[in-house]
Amino acid sequence: MFESAELGHQIDKATYKAEVPQLRAALLEAQYELRERGKFPVIVLVSGQDGAGKGETINVLYEWMDPRFLSTLAFSEPTDEERDRPFMWRYWRALPPRGRIGMFAGSWYSSPIHDVIEGSIGRAELDQRIDQINRFEGMLVNEGALVLKFWFHLTKEAQRARLRQLEKDPHTAWRVTKWNWDRLKTYDKLQDAAGHILRMTNTPWSPWIVVEGTDDRYRYLTVGKMLLEALRTRFGATTTQATPVAPPMRPNIDGRDVISELDLAQRIESKRYKAELARWQGRLSELVRHPRFKKRSLICVFEGADAAGKGGSIRRIAQSLDARQFQIVPVAAPTEEERAQPYLWRFWRHVPRRGRVAIFDRSWYGRVLVERVEGFCAEADWLRAYSEINDFEHELAQSGAVVVKFWLQISREEQLRRFKEREDVEFKRFKITEEDWRNRKKWDAYHRAVCDMVERTSTGLAPWTLVEANDKNHARVKVLRTVCERLEAVLKKS
Repeated sequence: MFESAELGHQIDKATYKAEVPQLRAALLEAQYELRERGKFPVIVLVSGQDGAGKGETINVLYEWMDPRFLSTLAFSEPTDEERDRPFMWRYWRALPPRGRIGMFAGSWYSSPIHDVIEGSIGRAELDQRIDQINRFEGMLVNEGALVLKFWFHLTKEAQRARLRQLEKDPHTAWRVTKWNWDRLKTYDKLQDAAGHILRMTNTPWSPWIVVEGTDDRYRYLTVGKMLLEALRTRFGATTTQATPVAPPMRPNIDGRDVISELDLAQRIESKRYKAELARWQGRLSELVRHPRFKKRSLICVFEGADAAGKGGSIRRIAQSLDARQFQIVPVAAPTEEERAQPYLWRFWRHVPRRGRVAIFDRSWYGRVLVERVEGFCAEADWLRAYSEINDFEHELAQSGAVVVKFWLQISREEQLRRFKEREDVEFKRFKITEEDWRNRKKWDAYHRAVCDMVERTSTGLAPWTLVEANDKNHARVKVLRTVCERLEAVLKKS
């Protein structure tokens, strides 16, 4: 992939001075159009060898464009806060909103390349990370982002000459350290690792642009023109680029499914309920104070039919915990800030650090439930959400989170009874809205959506627990018992 970047590309000073003013004006115009439209973000990754001009190129783009609508994110060693969360958490937090350009000096590629050079991961683990990156970038593109990836290339001799040149200049000597010279010794390893990673992540939706880094003027013009061309192409596109989404739904030919087969008649009488509640609340309190839990986190996800008792179950979990240890995240319609980001962004920001608990009252499954049924998103969006959600939960589990997901189900008759009760009881009226009655008319559509959701997102790392909730006592005990059993099983393996 690097041959064309070893040809000695150069731009003479006169040509450069003649072209820059027109390019700057065009870039500014495109940047303002991007902001005015506010339809998509631009993500620019700047990677490459030491001394290849990554920082200088970013500085030139800041000079050529309006810096108020640019952001540069630089990543080095993760902080303690970042280590306590999934690897991709810090990159999700840094994503630019629609209408802005975000430049990443160092990115999700830096760590895999470093680990390969250091020998801390093998080819199999590297390929797993590459697959994760491809799926992440595919998600960004499907969400509307324009992703540009630049690799600035130098030959070993050019890199050595570049470091010497920087070292001789008093104004740039500070940029060259012993670490840079030591890195030069690993040049061949870097080339092997980067060559493999670039080849495997050079996808149609986010291809790599390899730029020779020897000549500053050539590098600046190439990056500026490529950015301008990509923006103009995107402005003129009638449809956004998309990667394949998901296989079609499986038809149900006998009428049986995971919801219809639930035994909603299960009950727990009051005396036994009090004993069971105390037992499992006490056990949960012990588990989250266990020394091994400091290396874990607990994420409880509550979904269910309207009036199925999610709030009551959440309160019984919260009663078992120290208020300083948990956060309840109620999920409603996204805000303007959240709509300007990829769909999962608003959930990534609430991922708990190790030793903490997050309880989601509704969750990221809204896309495959209410947004699907109500037509708030396109079919392609909710279809691809299944795999994106699975990837998200896989990353949570890989980082040490215990993900426990509940669907609370009640019968249609029980829901009607509870709706009427809420209307009749003054302190419960706030719980019933016109939207609840409207959703009830789409019972069958939600039923199909729930079955599809369970089938496609109940994984070994994050399985669904279906809770028979006609009897609140039974539901609350089953929820608490499930959380304790899942958490206990994971802590035993730690």
